[in-house]
Amino acid sequence: MRPILSLMTLAFALSAAAPPAFAAPTPPTRLDHILLWGRTIDEATAIMAVKLGFQVRPGHDPSGVANRYIRFSDTSFVELLGVTRPNPEFDPGAKEDRLALKEQPGAHSFGFRSAGVDAIRTSLQALGYPVTPMFAGPDSAKPGWHLFAFDRQPLSNGTFFIDYKADYAPDQADPTNAGDHQVTREHPNSVRALSAIWLISSDPESDRKQLEHMGYGGAKPVRLAAAGASGFCVPVGPTALLTLRPDGPGLAADTLAKSGARILGVSFAAADLARAQRWVERGYERKLENYAGLWGSSFLAPTLDDLGMLIEFHGPGGKPPCG
Repeated sequence: MRPILSLMTLAFALSAAAPPAFAAPTPPTRLDHILLWGRTIDEATAIMAVKLGFQVRPGHDPSGVANRYIRFSDTSFVELLGVTRPNPEFDPGAKEDRLALKEQPGAHSFGFRSAGVDAIRTSLQALGYPVTPMFAGPDSAKPGWHLFAFDRQPLSNGTFFIDYKADYAPDQADPTNAGDHQVTREHPNSVRALSAIWLISSDPESDRKQLEHMGYGGAKPVRLAAAGASGFCVPVGPTALLTLRPDGPGLAADTLAKSGARILGVSFAAADLARAQRWVERGYERKLENYAGLWGSSFLAPTLDDLGMLIEFHGPGGKPPCG
């Protein structure tokens, strides 16, 4: 499978002014995955597996851009990407992502998932959003997923909407093997779910308004003291999208000044938080402090230099911070 990004055309300007009409997407939507670029695919794999305790599954390398997967039991995942040879064949979407990241490690694009992507596309098109045609892959003979993106992005980061066929499993030899399906989602660090994606920009209010207009309202003000950021928590099904800006010196201010708008971090729910913390502390050979995060007891892995983004681990349970 080529990276999912390979069929999208992403840009960075905000969408044109949308009409005042409002249409709530249906059926329900959740955050699906992020596209995380490493300096190399092998370095990103080693960091995620050795330092952080994730199981990384194989992908493919069709044109000098390789991908691998970290899948979770809640159906979300992280797609790792890396350049494997000089002058790779970048598609427009991947090229824009690399430009936004200044060819450094990090994540700029993420996906929403819904079984109603066709209805959502129609709804957003009616609201005036410049949606792309629907794409399907990994090939026309056996399309396992279908998605649409935007010709002009409505948010400060790249985004798209996607859904999958029930039997689609690019990291498994036999999609009908339930045992294999379960094993590929078990991680040494005990992470079970993607709970939030953090967007950092200079204008989180604009992102909040765009999300509300797209049908994702209910935002609540939040502050992430550990990152030095504040903004809004927008519920997206069982997951949360944080639209943030720096509120003083700290990791958020340093990241925005150095790299511009991007995905500042992600939050993962671990079944055994102490186990995850021991793994990360051994991987980075340092003691990490717990803090009271949006989901309760949490800690930050020091991944900003390695991966260009933060990774927060928190324990299971507790109510979502934005409902």
